[in-house]
Amino acid sequence: MELLRFATAGSVDDGKSTLIGRLLFDSKSVFEDQILAVEKTSEQMGADYTNLALLTDGLRAEREQGITIDVAYRYFATPKRKFIVADTPGHTQYTRNMVTGASTADLALILVDVRKGITEQTKRHAFISTLLGIPHLVLCINKMDLVGYEKEAFDRVRSDFADFAAKLQIHDLAIIPISALHGDNVVDRSLNMNWYGGASLLHHLEEVHIGSDRNLIDPRFPIQYVLRPQRDDYHDYRGYAGTVASGSFRVGDEVLILPSGFSSTIIEINGPQGPLQEAYPPLSVAMRFSEEYDVSRGDMICRSGNQPKVAQGIDAMICWFTPDSFLEPKRKLVLKHSTNSMRCLVDELVYRLDINTLHREEPVGRLTMNEIGRARLRTMKPLIFDAYKDNRSTGAFILMDEDTNDTVGAGMILGPTD
Repeated sequence: MELLRFATAGSVDDGKSTLIGRLLFDSKSVFEDQILAVEKTSEQMGADYTNLALLTDGLRAEREQGITIDVAYRYFATPKRKFIVADTPGHTQYTRNMVTGASTADLALILVDVRKGITEQTKRHAFISTLLGIPHLVLCINKMDLVGYEKEAFDRVRSDFADFAAKLQIHDLAIIPISALHGDNVVDRSLNMNWYGGASLLHHLEEVHIGSDRNLIDPRFPIQYVLRPQRDDYHDYRGYAGTVASGSFRVGDEVLILPSGFSSTIIEINGPQGPLQEAYPPLSVAMRFSEEYDVSRGDMICRSGNQPKVAQGIDAMICWFTPDSFLEPKRKLVLKHSTNSMRCLVDELVYRLDINTLHREEPVGRLTMNEIGRARLRTMKPLIFDAYKDNRSTGAFILMDEDTNDTVGAGMILGPTD
């Protein structure tokens, strides 16, 4: 079955964890012992109902404070599709957690309390979703039961969000009125909102078309490992293993090996189940070529007529993660891109982005934790990449501290500076 990855976001107390708990519960994706444990914990907390948010809020601090701190991943399936959901925090100080949880998402689900309307956090999460290139956005206007399921309340919030969304590059937007606590329009259509003519949330998640979201135009295969089996029957075998990042490759295709620039032909593709005639994302395969060139981890396989950019200077949007240090000019870091790692230098900080107002703050001397800005980096060796807007797989990177190897930031490449 097709897999949909989606991330939830929203302001504190808008009901993200409750919504995910409702999805899991109503889709029969929760074991009986889990429900019994949640019922017991709900009773101990003094609640007069089963708090489904406890299915995702696993940390003690989350349960005590009633907030989401860490990114919680949950898995469930229906007869139509498999799902991986990332429940991301709503607090400003956990922006880095949302960036991490939503970085691989096909769809972003943003919750709004119908009584509060569109808040700065709603705008922040919508902007970050578009910055990360998430192609589908769902706005769930929650707690409709607290306003008597009135259409006017829904229309007011929908109109306010539509005005803000016009400033963003949102390719696909759906707006659904729900009550996560009572299950209205979550799995089944609600009888309390007959004025709403759209689909329930789960139906939308099952039917949203994601097949065309993957980049099948630009063939990219980053080499992860060179296979040299030490067996007599494989003594001549030299395969190159990795995950297809984008595009497709077929046996017989002429390909280009970067950064060397040598050309060769694919003579064999092997997957986990055996030989394949074609490989496409996100398959993990091993390829063999007609010539035995010096190919190693970090090299990129592409086509001569469709090549990625190769440069040592890049322009990127960066989210800084750590409270212990800053992103500032002249700082040296390790850049991890696809299967390649290299040292880099921060050449320049161009501006800091106020993600509440979308205004650019310049000049800027440093980025601190959870701040997002535009920077120019210079790598110690050529980087093989695409712009993030064209290819999320080969346009993203992380930054690591040289001394500790801690991940300190994540970036999206805008283009070369050379």
